[in-house]
Amino acid sequence: MVYKRAKISLKGLVQGVGFRPFVYRLATELNLKGFVLNDGKGVLIEVEGEADKVALFLKRLHTEKPPNARIISQELEFLSPKGYETFEIKSSQKGGETEALVLPDLATCEDCLRELFNPADRRYMYPFINCTNCGPRFTIIESLPYDRPNTSMRKFKMCRACLREYTDPRSRRFHAQPNACKECGPQLYYWENGKVTAKGEEAFEKLTEELKKGKILAVKGIGGFHLICNATDEKVVSLLRERKKRKEKPFAVMFRDLNQLMEYANPTELEKALLISPERPIVLVEKKKELAPSVAPKLKRVGAFLPYSPLHHMILRAVDFPIVATSANLSEEPIVKDNGEAISKLKDLADAIVFHDRDIVRRCDDSVVKVVGGVPLYIRRSRGVVPLPIILPFRLKRKALAVGGMLKNTFALAWDDKVILSQHIGDIENFSTLKVFEESVRDLMRLYNFEPDVVVCDMHPRYETTRFAKTLPYKVVQMQHHHAHAVSCMAENGLEGKVLAVTWDGTGFGLDNTVWGGEFLISTYTSFRRFFHFKNFKLIGGEKAVKEPARVALSLLFELYGEKALSLDLPAVRFYSSTEREMLFRVWQGGFNTPLTSSVGRLFDAVASLLGLCQRVSYEGQGAMLVEDLYDPSVGDFYDFTLEGDRVDWKPIIEGILKDRQDPPKAVSRFINTLARIVLEVALKGGKEKVCLSGGVMQNDPLVRKIKELLTGEGFKVYTHQKVPTNDGGISLGQAVFGGLIDQI
Repeated sequence: MVYKRAKISLKGLVQGVGFRPFVYRLATELNLKGFVLNDGKGVLIEVEGEADKVALFLKRLHTEKPPNARIISQELEFLSPKGYETFEIKSSQKGGETEALVLPDLATCEDCLRELFNPADRRYMYPFINCTNCGPRFTIIESLPYDRPNTSMRKFKMCRACLREYTDPRSRRFHAQPNACKECGPQLYYWENGKVTAKGEEAFEKLTEELKKGKILAVKGIGGFHLICNATDEKVVSLLRERKKRKEKPFAVMFRDLNQLMEYANPTELEKALLISPERPIVLVEKKKELAPSVAPKLKRVGAFLPYSPLHHMILRAVDFPIVATSANLSEEPIVKDNGEAISKLKDLADAIVFHDRDIVRRCDDSVVKVVGGVPLYIRRSRGVVPLPIILPFRLKRKALAVGGMLKNTFALAWDDKVILSQHIGDIENFSTLKVFEESVRDLMRLYNFEPDVVVCDMHPRYETTRFAKTLPYKVVQMQHHHAHAVSCMAENGLEGKVLAVTWDGTGFGLDNTVWGGEFLISTYTSFRRFFHFKNFKLIGGEKAVKEPARVALSLLFELYGEKALSLDLPAVRFYSSTEREMLFRVWQGGFNTPLTSSVGRLFDAVASLLGLCQRVSYEGQGAMLVEDLYDPSVGDFYDFTLEGDRVDWKPIIEGILKDRQDPPKAVSRFINTLARIVLEVALKGGKEKVCLSGGVMQNDPLVRKIKELLTGEGFKVYTHQKVPTNDGGISLGQAVFGGLIDQI
């Protein structure tokens, strides 16, 4: 009989997924001896026994691994037998370079749900039920390797029954680190009027009673607190808007299940698949039956999602209506995660606060997905996905930290062939979000024991992320904003060579000190050339024009008609008094505080204004969303346009929209069709087979569909985002790859 010993080192998503229990069961079934343990790199295994059984073990290790596991690399070495007498799970090893990957938070599995609602089960209606296949991961881990003492569960000592499961190889909770029950685990607390008034089951009963009465409650979840209320009650939803100081930005709605969701919405089959996926993202779906009008004012779509934690499931089964479940914070501030923070910040927003005593280590907002151009696109990549790595088809030359942009911020750590994007941080427009950003960067670097060789930031001199990068004790490299968009799309799709990158958004600092945003770049990973761009126009009042589409529309009208525009009978003109119009014209004419821009995002704003849809926005992208909703696919024609030198002249497009302004759907459809036609014409001039679409404008479904239709019809290969956001939430990927590949730093 030939005996062998195999030493296997696995890297990837192999901690927190039940991998060690799986290895234990497999090895003992095959009568192999040795051990398995977690270390800083992943999982280390030694097995010895009959050679054919060792070979079978190596095969089944990959074919039967736990469903959430993902092996990225394996180092295999055969050694002389050592004479092990048993197979055991050894204590984790610390030290050395950290390479193990952390799993995202996992939605409650079907097995746990059955137990949760089974009156005979000892965890019946226990809001923190979990097992090796589900439950919190990223939001409770403090350090690697992933063991209970390294999580926020360490303060809860398991009772005998839980410990028995935890140490039983046959149990689904064998080495499930957050394992707990009513006797030994976290508990709910109901806080109102300055004190805790209920605990445990009584706290839950009070929560649902008050929700049914039309109250607004702050409830602690997996990655932070939600503000929740009845999504069908206009009075309470309007009150929530008033308290949160959130004028019109849509709220997300959580439904009990797909059946309830389909009473209110018309999800496609792909959207249904996304809704029930383990990531449980918010998915933008078409409305059918109106919820409270204030949930998503003036929009055709609503952000819908299904319960992903036991507590959410319990709440939705206890009430007969869907609930608004929005991040608990004041508008534009970070999501609240700590109990003390909740009491101080949310007491005026919520009628009561329901918290628990399991600490959230790091904030993590809900992910948001929209189907664009026939494929899922992350609008916000966060809970349920982060920190899954983006695996590159090449290896980087050095370690890079990328700090991202200012809006929809994420940052990234990159080494070898991996890039880990952070959770969604948000718009860094106030001190509290900036503080969370800085804390989050240091936290993720500490978790992965990460020391960068280079830090990459945006070229914008006033970005707080750029300022922060320059305070770090590392070499700093700045990267042009739209090149970062291009490289992000290239890296995600594993492209080589040169591509034509169509990078359209609202704002990006250009090499010529103007505001770019309507760019066609010939791009590689480390360099680019501005091939074409939209003709510049003035932003009257600079940043004020971003908040007031009417200012953008006036600027275009002044460019077309000069002072005569002041007397035109148009919504953008009527929005201002005669004195204000005169003043804005003088500012435009004099050029004071009127930066030049090529932004297609701002053109969408102008169209929203000219058609009377929106003159002042209350949230970023509002004008573009209202325009998108009017698209009619039966309209096939487009407006005239001209390409002059390396510029796209927008003037004939705006003139066409003005002629069609009495029929907004026709005007919108022709406008979007024209943009797609422009992409085709520039692509034909560029002569590049591969075309990448990136930037916030590429969240527009009819636009991306039309571009794909036209370009593929001419033999081009069109690449979009699916793994990271096409908006500024994805530029940290481009920055990280750029920093890791450039020849010199």
